[in-house]
Amino acid sequence: MLERIVAQAPVYLLVAVRCFALVMTLPLFSIRTVPRIAKVALTGYMAYLIAPHVDFSVYDSFINADGSFSLLYVLLLTGEALIGILMGFYVSIIFSAFSAAGQFFAFQMGFSASEVYDALSQVENPLMGQYLNLIAMLIFMQNHWTQLLFGRALTASFDSLNAFTLATSTGPIAGFLLKGLTALFANAFVIAIPIMGTLLLISVTMGVLSKAAPMMNLMSEGFPIMILTTFFIITMLMPQLCDYFIRAFAAGFSQLEAFFSAAGGGAL
Repeated sequence: MLERIVAQAPVYLLVAVRCFALVMTLPLFSIRTVPRIAKVALTGYMAYLIAPHVDFSVYDSFINADGSFSLLYVLLLTGEALIGILMGFYVSIIFSAFSAAGQFFAFQMGFSASEVYDALSQVENPLMGQYLNLIAMLIFMQNHWTQLLFGRALTASFDSLNAFTLATSTGPIAGFLLKGLTALFANAFVIAIPIMGTLLLISVTMGVLSKAAPMMNLMSEGFPIMILTTFFIITMLMPQLCDYFIRAFAAGFSQLEAFFSAAGGGAL
């Protein structure tokens, strides 16, 4: 194993840099509780398995025959790292939709003040956003999307993208990221709209009752009612939510496949 790595050291390092950048920007894998040595080991094994199937002949003129480093090679490493960050950032956008959905209705149900540090997204996130994000992560792991990402999508990215196509495809990359952001808000809105609509009706009903009977203290009962109603709706809609999470992942990976095809003809 070590002999093969040393014999292909320049190409192996290019592959390893892209894999490491992807691992460091993916949800779950990028959290601080995952040991750094585990990330490096995962990156090394991924690069070892992928390197024999990668065609980096376009880089041959920029890699010194004696294996020494040069400024051009450093720039190639930077380009490979940017490609890995781009892929990891897009997957993070998919997961951000579930956190955003929780933020949409957390204010209405009275949970907006209960923000905690989310180790997955590494931001301050309401409890409901973190709850949906954890469910999405379990579905992502259970339905083998991780294997698809590491096994097929990452390999297809080497067939489609390199440092040169990254520099010349700024337009498709910008459109790709804009589509991802658009899908983020669309998915978050679709997930949150049943709960938001129900809580709006409850708020209107409470307003009418407070006008009809001003002596009733509806503020003390309003938030418990909204919290119980929200959890009841989430429980009843959990099968549909899980199915929508799967379709959101499928649509996201389809967009990633279309981007690879537009960039260089790769497919998942």
